[in-house]
Amino acid sequence: MSETVLKVENLSKLYELGEVGTGTLSHDLNRWWAKMRGKEDPFALVGQINDRNKKAESDFVWSLKDINFEVKQGEVLGIIGRNGAGKSTLLKIISQITSPTTGSIKAKGRIASLLEVGTGMNPELTARENIYLNGAILGMTRREIAAKFDEIVDFSGCTMYVDTPVKRFSSGMRVRLGFAVAAFLEPEILIVDEVLAVGDAEFQKKAIGKMKDISEGGGRTVLFVSHNLSAVKELCDKGIVMENGQLVASSSVSEALSFYSLNNTGSTLKDLNNPKFHSGASQYSQIINLNVLDTVTLEKKTTFLMGDDILIKVQLKIKKQMPNVEVGIKLSSINGVALSYFVSDWEGLSGSLEQGLHEFSIKIPQIPFLPGKYFLSPWVLIKGHASVDSVQEAVLLEIIQDDINGHMAYFDKYAYSGCEVYLPSSWEKVNNN
Repeated sequence: MSETVLKVENLSKLYELGEVGTGTLSHDLNRWWAKMRGKEDPFALVGQINDRNKKAESDFVWSLKDINFEVKQGEVLGIIGRNGAGKSTLLKIISQITSPTTGSIKAKGRIASLLEVGTGMNPELTARENIYLNGAILGMTRREIAAKFDEIVDFSGCTMYVDTPVKRFSSGMRVRLGFAVAAFLEPEILIVDEVLAVGDAEFQKKAIGKMKDISEGGGRTVLFVSHNLSAVKELCDKGIVMENGQLVASSSVSEALSFYSLNNTGSTLKDLNNPKFHSGASQYSQIINLNVLDTVTLEKKTTFLMGDDILIKVQLKIKKQMPNVEVGIKLSSINGVALSYFVSDWEGLSGSLEQGLHEFSIKIPQIPFLPGKYFLSPWVLIKGHASVDSVQEAVLLEIIQDDINGHMAYFDKYAYSGCEVYLPSSWEKVNNN
């Protein structure tokens, strides 16, 4: 059984909004005196949960609250969550950059952190000098650093500039150098925040490969934070999901990613009860719901792998009988460029709709679009007339990379028209109330 190398117990971090510490010396003294007497932090009693979408009700907020998890030797832990969830604060505490308000961190061995561009680098020193400086900070001898020096420089790709001050490096070069130093100086625990997003695709691939080698070959532990869910899926063994400063899921990486996807659906869907999102002659019909579902579990989901089947359900409220109804959905890029359309009439489903509630089910098999974010915009119209109702960019859909080579073959089956691609879809009229 692998040895536990990192254990986080009841970890919490309290901040006062707009202040460093608690803002005043008297407050800091009151907290210290309470701690000395074994009493609870007096300001912790009024702290609120770190929810960015709510108005502050107190000057004190819990950036982290009661975090518990452990990581074993050789494991790669993926930490995922929305911006502001507390991921970076957690890593700063583990890296001993800041201290927790309550709780403890128990770690075995050296910790190397790459938390932001230029972390651990003195911009006035050269790349060569920074490599030796970082190695010394990690407790390595000059001989040990020299043995790794050529590998570090080669991996970073800055051979020509090894004697150039780091302040003259681009952000990408700084990240490459910082990662190479952190990875090759053999820490027992490597912590990598979202900084890899700064590098190019080739470097990201090399970095992920190196982190795999560190964990699998070297038996070292990696903590990896990224919004690139495909990278998390490829690299990590376990995953934890953070939300509003709290740990809400801890499991295998696949289960953690599924939990995150399912529980972040609500943030991408417009309120279709709000008339301001609708356009058209609403006296005839209104789109009242649009859901994207997992085809197996039938649960709401907005993040899919390339080549996954996707199920869309559209609910309409027909206010007056409508002849020759056409229901459609536009799929567009994040920049608003139309990429594909799914239209009921094209797939043999058309006709009149009586007054009442109606639901359409649309299945899109093996969606071939490349990883990225896409908008779904539904509409309903009477053929030959203007749109009866439409909602622009109602749902934000995300596709992440799986087996890109295996799914690229799907493109050969589809017909293109400009920037648009025809994707076959199967339509079904579910009910008629």
